[in-house]
Order: sequence, then structure tokens, then C-alpha cells
Amino acid sequence: MKDRNENRGLIHIYCGDGKGKTTAAMGAAVRAAGRGYRVLILRLLKTDDSGEVKALSSLCGIRLLPCLRSFGFSWNMTPEQKKEAAVYYSGQLELAWELAAGKGGEKMPADLLILDEAIGACSQGFIEEDRLIGLLRSRPRSLEVILTGRNPSQALLDEADYVTEMVMVRHPYEKGIKARKGIEY
Repeated sequence: MKDRNENRGLIHIYCGDGKGKTTAAMGAAVRAAGRGYRVLILRLLKTDDSGEVKALSSLCGIRLLPCLRSFGFSWNMTPEQKKEAAVYYSGQLELAWELAAGKGGEKMPADLLILDEAIGACSQGFIEEDRLIGLLRSRPRSLEVILTGRNPSQALLDEADYVTEMVMVRHPYEKGIKARKGIEY
């Protein structure tokens, strides 16, 4: 149960070109759930074929919104597919926000909302940054929010209380080693 002496939710940004943004966010989800917080996770620009989805779904206090659509990489999308993706991801953001705020029939609002790859979804035009900032500014006072992704705008950075940048110093991709199941996804 959330300590009411600490009922002010803050905004976190985990960004950068290094590995660990989603990993840090999911670690925060586990920590919060372990203390009795209600956690809601929305994953954008990703499918549910990642190891953390199955593990986190089995934990009490954590709810992951399923990714029901896959659009592939943005650089391979047609303009029509990009429009379709924008409609889908914008709708997912609105749904997550309603659920986190305790609207839409939810009896218990979330204490922590994780918007994984929301920064990338903004920069690619799949969700409107102005809308995201508006939601952040109007969030319930106690709602903690974590945003992940590369290259946040200055406007998003200005909204954050925490900004952590993961910097790539070395990565196996540079040696031609592809993403490995259970480690990178």
C-alpha cells in the first residue's frame, strides 16, 4: 500500500542509445508491485514476444495491456500503415490513461504507469506529443509515470522529475551479434 506521506507521483524518463531503458522500467514495476503498488504497463512499438511480458503478467499487482497489432519497423511502413499505427497507438495511450486514472470501470487506479517506448512513438508521430504532455500535466496527483525511448524532446524533458540516460559504450550489434531471446527480448 502506498505510504500517503509519499503520495506525490513523479515523472521519470529513461532514454538514450544504450541498452537498459525498458529493463530499468520493468525493474521499477517489480519493485513497486513488491510494495503493494498497482502497476499498469503499456508497451508501444513492440510486440508481446518479449520475455518480460510473460514474467510480469504472472506477478500480483502488475497489469500489462496486450499489444494486439504489429506494424513492423517504421522505416518499412507505407504512409497508410503509419496512419493506421498512429490511430492504434493513440488509442492505446488513451486506454492506458483511463485505466491508470481509475476511469472506465476500474475500481482501483494505478499507482505507477509505465509507457514503454512512448518517447519513440512521439518522435515517429504515432502519438501526439502535445497530447502526452497534456495527460502528464493532468495526471492524478499520486500517479507515478515512467516514459522510455530514445531522443526525448526538450518539452518532454522539461516535464520530467527524473531523467536517466543510458549511454552505449559498447554493444554486441557492433560485432554482428543479433538480439538474443531472454537477454535482449
